[in-house]
This record gives sequence, structure tokens and C-alpha cells, in this order.
Amino acid sequence: MTLLTSDLKLAGRLDARFFALLQALQDTGSINRAARTAGLSYKGAWLLLESACNLAHAPLLETATGGAGGGGTRLTDAARELLAAWRSLQGAHTRFLREQEALLVQQPALAGLLRRMAMKTTARNQFAGTVKAIELGAVMAGVTLALKGGGPSITATMTRSSAARLKLKKGQEALALIKASSVVLVSDFAGYRLSASNQLEGTVSRIAKGAVASLVVLTLPGGSHLTASVTNEGVEALGLKVGAAATAVFKADAVMVAVA
Repeated sequence: MTLLTSDLKLAGRLDARFFALLQALQDTGSINRAARTAGLSYKGAWLLLESACNLAHAPLLETATGGAGGGGTRLTDAARELLAAWRSLQGAHTRFLREQEALLVQQPALAGLLRRMAMKTTARNQFAGTVKAIELGAVMAGVTLALKGGGPSITATMTRSSAARLKLKKGQEALALIKASSVVLVSDFAGYRLSASNQLEGTVSRIAKGAVASLVVLTLPGGSHLTASVTNEGVEALGLKVGAAATAVFKADAVMVAVA
């Protein structure tokens, strides 16, 4: 996972897309073929080239018609120098980012924080925690994560082979991922107890209403936020509003565990 990214641009507008087009034009000698190679439309390629050519002090393209070498569009010396400068700067830019990332890796706490933040997933709920306990059965395994900041614990179940593949161990940092649609909100248990392993009490801090469903955010003890997807009818039936108490309920098998 890359901790640092940065987009290199020359003159504030000439980016990787433009230079990919220049390289393709140099390789193919045709704007039409170069556009396809660079993943651009013919019109889009011309717009990029014309914009750059209008700002350049020297022509970037030259057109050849017929002759022994055939027709087509070629780069001028100025364009080839510009392309060479881009390659050199891009290489230096990449080396710089790698050097800075190597320094970050030497700071485990900061690197771990950035890795957690960099993970991209459709699961709306992503919690950082530490493996508190592991219970291994014949087929299944139960894992308890203690959330950062002194919040509640989250229990996950998985196959024993999955736990072995993740090399889980007590004290290890891990992430708990839960889809908002897997969370049920309860405002009154009416004397009943539920079998779901995870029952996290919190306070409604935000309700984002949509056409059919709402995203209800609970603030948990310790400051973590958990989001549930609830139908608008459900929000009304439960009388959910900002400041109201509610309990987020979800099964242990609805929790995915991720480790670095």
C-alpha cells in the first residue's frame, strides 16, 4: 500500500495524461492512434495538444504529407526535449516519494495510522482496534477487538483457516469492517435479549435522510462513530433524533477483520 502520492505537473497544467499522449504520438506518428493508445477521444487529444501548442514559444508538432516516410504528425525537437524533461522529473519525483515513504515507515505509529486511513472499502464502518482475545474451535474462530480510545469491543467470527491465514495473535492491531446495512438499531428492548454478539450503546449524532433510507450515525463511548442504514419508516417508528439513545446491533459474522 502506498502511503504517499502526488501528481506531477509542469507549468501547472501539463500532467501525466498529456505526456502519455506525446509519447504515444512519438511512437505511432498519428494523432488518431495516439489518442486511442492514451485512452483519449480524438477531440480530447486535439484539445490537449492545441492548448499546449498555444502556450509554447516553439511549435510542438509538425505534419508530414506523403514522401518516402509517409504522412502523419511528428514531435518537433522542442516537444521531444519537453518529453525528455518530463521523464527525468518524473523519475526524480518517484524517488523523492519513495525516500519520504521510507522515513514514514520508520515511524510505526504514524505509518499504521496512514495505512488505516488509506484503505478503500465499501464498508462504511471501519474501526481500528487491537486483538483482545481469540477463541479457536474445530471449524470456526471468534476474535474480539478492543477499539482504540477506550471504546467498546467488537466480536467477529470467521473460519479457523481464515484466522490462520491472517496470522492473528493477541495484541495485534487490526481493523473491523461492518457494512451499514448489517447494523440494526434498537431504541427499546422491551425486556427482550438478543442473540447478536455485538450490541453497542450510543447516542444519535447525525441523521442523513435520503429518498428511501437514512444514514443514522451513533457516537459510541470513546468517541468512535458507527453508521447504520435505516429505512425512513424505521427512523420514524423508532423516534430516532439527534441526542436520542440507541443501540447498534450486528452479528459477529457481519464483521470482517483486516490486518496489515
